[in-house]
Amino acid sequence: MPDYSKKEQRAWYMYDWANSAFYTTVVTLFLGPYLTSLAKNAADAQGLVYPLGIPVAAQSLWPYMVSLSVMVQVVILPVFGAVADYGHRKRELMGALAFVGAGASMMMFFLEGTRYLMGCVLFLVANSAFGAANVVYNSFLPEIAPPEERDNVSSRGWGLGYVGGGVLLVLNLLLYANAEKLGLNQGLAVRISLLSAGLWWAGFTLIPLSVLKNRNPQKKAPVGESYLGAAMKQLWSTVKEVFRLPQTLRFLIAYLVYNDAIQTIITLASQFGQEELKLPEQALITAILIAQFVGVVGALFFNWIAGRIGNKYTVMLSLAIYCIVLIYVYGFVSTEMEFYFMAGAIGAIMGGSQALSRSLYSFMIPKGHEAEYYSIYEISDKGTSWLGPLFFGLALQFTGNYRISILSLILFFVVGLAVLWTVNVREAAREAGNAPPPR
Repeated sequence: MPDYSKKEQRAWYMYDWANSAFYTTVVTLFLGPYLTSLAKNAADAQGLVYPLGIPVAAQSLWPYMVSLSVMVQVVILPVFGAVADYGHRKRELMGALAFVGAGASMMMFFLEGTRYLMGCVLFLVANSAFGAANVVYNSFLPEIAPPEERDNVSSRGWGLGYVGGGVLLVLNLLLYANAEKLGLNQGLAVRISLLSAGLWWAGFTLIPLSVLKNRNPQKKAPVGESYLGAAMKQLWSTVKEVFRLPQTLRFLIAYLVYNDAIQTIITLASQFGQEELKLPEQALITAILIAQFVGVVGALFFNWIAGRIGNKYTVMLSLAIYCIVLIYVYGFVSTEMEFYFMAGAIGAIMGGSQALSRSLYSFMIPKGHEAEYYSIYEISDKGTSWLGPLFFGLALQFTGNYRISILSLILFFVVGLAVLWTVNVREAAREAGNAPPPR
């Protein structure tokens, strides 16, 4: 009988609480503007810096680093997934990756002056470790929750992640807003915030590491062959195998399309508010916090809906609502309050769609291959979207209109919805050798 326990589930939730602080404090808010300021300090008269001898406009450095980190993750995540499935120490691997990422975040405290290149390296390390640790973390879901509980467990973890990331973000915003009263300059306040994200990530990671159990791997390396060598061979086998699981492949295509648009909206909503609506910085920060905390309610509410109509149809409902929200943004959002309403709507749908997608996918993965398959899934998760921003950027370049660019993302949701409609979840579970989901 599988070994499921509420204690492990509660411990598993805490890793979402732990790592979300990095995403909200470092990636979403503080590092981009701060790294840009360091690059400007180091720039020549033409506003250029030269990492590895390549001329780069200082204001373009951050988006280039985000894109580069995506490319790095596309390469390394499947490797770590394969190693996790072969090794006997999956829990320890997750911890090691989390501590590497947290350590890089803590080292960001020393970024000042013209140390933009150091900041680039630390971000690449931290974001890559963040993604790789998430692959291993997600792969625990089928091991700690029976099929009928996976939606609940995934949604609770996602909801707790929103709370954890939001709590530290509020504390850091209070520090930033009151820096002068505390005798700090704003640069030092940012550096303390970056340090705090690493400390939070590392500290709370100790909770799941102390409780989660390593299960015996389904696969063992052949005699005389290293785990890494066997894992790399298995990775190639998995890439070929996914094409023999047509329903799983369809779901992955749908997810990679619609979640890329979700990540693009999260990334570019502040830019829309700043450039199109001319909102002050405080309004943008308020909108981020609204989305963060409404996401908790959204994850739980959509989980309640999934209990009545099934998780696939609930995800499809969330994608349809995204389309309505984009139409609303295009035609009606022009004031600060309307922008807040948009942020709340996005936060609510985001929590539900992503939590349920994670649990739905767990039914489509062959046993013993969880981390490998979640490495493919993670390619379009937090911080790893690329097609959506490219599409948005091209639309903006050719039209010069932020509203049309935002509306253009509706194509991703329509395509994702259409592909998801064709996925037979029960057949996908059968192909993967699993019991079908309860709904």
